[in-house]
Amino acid sequence: MIDCWENQEAIDVHHASPMMAKIAELREKYDLHMTVERYVSEKLSEHDQSFIRK
Repeated sequence: MIDCWENQEAIDVHHASPMMAKIAELREKYDLHMTVERYVSEKLSEHDQSFIRK
């Protein structure tokens, strides 16, 4: 699963949601584990954009 947020505030709101509380409860119940990686977007150069078809 890949999620994307506009900024840290949006992530914090997401983490405070009832849905996330339920997910945390299920992780505990079923001893589920996950790996989290954070990627930061950056503006592409004109050269890089020339390879992207929109």
